Amino acid sequence: MKKLLLSTAAVAGLAMVATPAAAQVQLELGGYFKGYGAFVDQDEATGQEVNDFDIIRNTEVHFGGETTLDNGLTVGAHIEAEADGGDAFGVDESYVYFSGGWGRVNFGAEDGAVYLLQVAAPSADSNIDGIRQFVNPVNYTSLLTGGTAAGQIANFNIGAANSGGVDYDADPSGKSDKFTYLTPIMNGFQGGLSFAPDTDSAVEAGIGLDDQEDTIGATYEIAVRYEGQFQNVGVIGGAGYSHGDNEADLLAAVNSDDREVWNVGLDLDFGPFGVGAAYVEDNGGLDGSATVDDEETFVVGVDYTTGPFKLGASYYDQDNTFTVKDLETKRYSGGVTYTYGPGMTLRGSVGYVEHEATGINPVGGGNDVDATYVTLGTQINF
Repeated sequence: MKKLLLSTAAVAGLAMVATPAAAQVQLELGGYFKGYGAFVDQDEATGQEVNDFDIIRNTEVHFGGETTLDNGLTVGAHIEAEADGGDAFGVDESYVYFSGGWGRVNFGAEDGAVYLLQVAAPSADSNIDGIRQFVNPVNYTSLLTGGTAAGQIANFNIGAANSGGVDYDADPSGKSDKFTYLTPIMNGFQGGLSFAPDTDSAVEAGIGLDDQEDTIGATYEIAVRYEGQFQNVGVIGGAGYSHGDNEADLLAAVNSDDREVWNVGLDLDFGPFGVGAAYVEDNGGLDGSATVDDEETFVVGVDYTTGPFKLGASYYDQDNTFTVKDLETKRYSGGVTYTYGPGMTLRGSVGYVEHEATGINPVGGGNDVDATYVTLGTQINF
């Protein structure tokens, strides 16, 4: 019997070694639903017709949790999954983090420091004309397909590849695996550094390959942000820069370069009024050949808050949209947001967007395409 007991104890001990105890982190669920009805009047490619009314939405489910150890170190994990029809519940972000009085470190698939500390301009509806466009009321597959009919821009076949629309998020390393360090906030200032060892490794399994033609390898990011008050004026300012190393440029037919992105932003609040502007420049990892050039984006916005209502408007101007040389984009937006409960808002906006081909002789007449839209919807955070 004693031998049996000893054997049982040994097996139990081995089991504990083979299966370590789970961290004492309670799983939390969250996410959001952003859903809209959209009325659209836009230019269309020959043989295509866009719906006058449709439903557009963006939904994510978030998983995570954290715990604080006796030594004061906070350890947590965060996972985001896209939950809309065509997403197959795909994971968008997946990372762990460590934080304390010394700052915070993110490790895994998450946006880098340049985006995390970027300053946005006020907007009509941040889901549509904000720093990142979550829902797009324009059908770009039809709007910008190139061709010979009037109302189309010849030689600009950029539709389906850019159907997500236009925004100004500075996220050159995307959701590639990376290390990010964010300093603690000191007198309103916070800094950040990021390092992604292989930015374009999404299709690689395990350790990524080096010296791949026209791919960005390591990306380095640095950013700073300030939030505070100066003589009763709320001030938010920030800037960021990133450099992505081009691994190889061996083919004469394709000219690539290191990718460089930088941004600055300033937002001022005068009581219930806000005004702000942002600028982003992105060379796209391309060297300014005959068909591409640096994408430059300037955004200015204003807003006014009274009770549960926020009214906003913004102007968006982008040269060389999608790094397509001589393609200019302008967007005018206005709207209102009403908070009807904790984490719940009703949102309505109107907007006009125009893409103009400058410096070329379009085939078939017009050198611009445009779209007008009206959106009404809700965002629910859970």
